[in-house]
Amino acid sequence: MNIPRIYSVFLFLLASQSLYAGTIPDGLSGDWSLDVEDGTPAWMSVQETNGKTVVYFRLYIGPSGPYQAIRTGDNTLQFELKKRKNSTTTKTVKAGIKDGKLDGSISHKHPDGTTQITAFNGTKIPPMPTQAPDLAKVRFGDPVTLFNGKDLNGWTPHEADKINGWSATNGLLTNATPKTDFSATGDHANLKTTAVFDDFQLHIEFLIGSQRNSGIYLRGMYEAQVVDRDSRMQGLQGVGAIFGMIEPSENAGKPGGEWQTYDITLVDRHVTVVLNGVKVIDNQPVPGPTAGAIHTNPAEPGPIYLQGDHTAVSYRNIYLSPVISREP
Repeated sequence: MNIPRIYSVFLFLLASQSLYAGTIPDGLSGDWSLDVEDGTPAWMSVQETNGKTVVYFRLYIGPSGPYQAIRTGDNTLQFELKKRKNSTTTKTVKAGIKDGKLDGSISHKHPDGTTQITAFNGTKIPPMPTQAPDLAKVRFGDPVTLFNGKDLNGWTPHEADKINGWSATNGLLTNATPKTDFSATGDHANLKTTAVFDDFQLHIEFLIGSQRNSGIYLRGMYEAQVVDRDSRMQGLQGVGAIFGMIEPSENAGKPGGEWQTYDITLVDRHVTVVLNGVKVIDNQPVPGPTAGAIHTNPAEPGPIYLQGDHTAVSYRNIYLSPVISREP
């Protein structure tokens, strides 16, 4: 009998049990809006499910998981992010609480063996309301016009280093770009309002061609999908959806090349979507920011943000009615 070998195996198993215990370090549970040192928008949710620690973690347009995390000896959680298509970089996230504050890092391991470490901290997001808001008790203010039909006053490109294809043309807010594929990013800029908003009702009309793609981000956080009814993107990714989060009850879209209308209500992180006069999402909670969000803290106001790095699109009749009071 090889006593040293058995003893080594015992120590390994003991360490493994500690490593995979699945308990969450004190103070880390819940949702976080992350402040990454390179400026990448990010969000994290730490949960315990069936005795296991599960983390949702989104870096800008990347997937959110879920990831099964392990608790390491230094009282942090650790997990590896899923690779994006064609990526050769492995990203490992560590997150914990240090001196009462979130302390984390993303290790980018490259194929040549080098490692780049990006630090992040974050702000705790209040828990999702346990009940949907009673919209009958919410009062909205007078509509505010966001696009005057003459120029881009009140709007600004989000990326200063990209081509600005946006213009006011014949009374329309138009994005001109030669891009026709559905890839997540491109060389043209996205567009956002210079003003930021809390909860609201938004009316916006869009014209999208067949098999073309754009999106409207509510408070820069939740994308209402903009495609035609016959798009290759359906369901959670189809017209009427809060992209990747909430599927519309039906496809109420119109063919490519026809004007369509969104009337969207966002209150207490719950969304109601009326597409072309049909209610397709009814006061449903949005658990976190959708892919491509530039704002990840629902406790703070954010802009209306339009995708311009996808394909050509036009918008008109954009106005917003802010929430001005709520009965208890």
